[in-house]
Amino acid sequence: MDAQALQALADFYEHLNTERRLSSHTSASYQHDLQLLVIYCQTQQIEHWNAVTVIHIRAHIASRHRQGMGSKSLQRELSAIRSFYKFLLKRHGVTANPAQQVRAPKQGRKLPKTLDVDQVTGLLEAGTDSLLEIRDLAIFELCYSSGLRLSELTALNVNDVDLHDQSLIVRHGKGNKSRFLPIGSKAVNALQHWLRHRTVATSDELAVFTSKQGKRLTQRSVQLRLAQWCIKKGITEHVHPHMLRHSFASHLLESSQDLRAVQELLGHSNISTTQIYTHLDFQHLARVYDQAHPRAKKKTD
Repeated sequence: MDAQALQALADFYEHLNTERRLSSHTSASYQHDLQLLVIYCQTQQIEHWNAVTVIHIRAHIASRHRQGMGSKSLQRELSAIRSFYKFLLKRHGVTANPAQQVRAPKQGRKLPKTLDVDQVTGLLEAGTDSLLEIRDLAIFELCYSSGLRLSELTALNVNDVDLHDQSLIVRHGKGNKSRFLPIGSKAVNALQHWLRHRTVATSDELAVFTSKQGKRLTQRSVQLRLAQWCIKKGITEHVHPHMLRHSFASHLLESSQDLRAVQELLGHSNISTTQIYTHLDFQHLARVYDQAHPRAKKKTD
């Protein structure tokens, strides 16, 4: 690129450091991403920033994608290019921002990690030897039994749970939506055991799950207690509360094949969110097929 174009780039770096006062790390990221654009322009024999078009930007991003760059990295690169061109529009007489309408390739959706039924059984039947573990087991049983989000679990009040009817109400789920959920018998037993020992700091504390101080348990506390539970019980799998919700959904769908029912139980407003679990179910079916079908088994040398 010509000297004027490179000077405009240097001016932008100075703008980042002195006017926007970005951290050295962020500024270095901008410089790295824009240097890649400079290299591309040089290979295309582009001398001026005004000569860069939407087609060039798309080709540059496509080339980076073929090199193995992920969607998030490409989004960051495009953001740097857009910011640079906004600067050029104001300070260096460029007439258009060629990156404005370019979008990075969509991120491949990661499948949620789940436990199989035997792993869940091992987790929930490890036994309790303290008051806190009685509470913890009730938490984990309820997560898996009803597919609660962590925020929904910690927000539960005593009057939200009907153990006789084996049901509960989530009053403020995602999107502030409420829903009724069944509670399995194992979770009912665990909750009954905990509620007989539950302590509260004040008479107006309504939380189902309370701390040693008798106050509502925090989401972070639940995460830490589950991690400690796994270490103490010799469970090597890294388990987090949301994994119990994923396992609930996957196991229920695998058994029932009723996507709409699972959607309702999870509180998903869009069924496409629930459909991620059909991919998990297909993976399970594919493994069974590979292991069982006589014409599917791979040959061994």
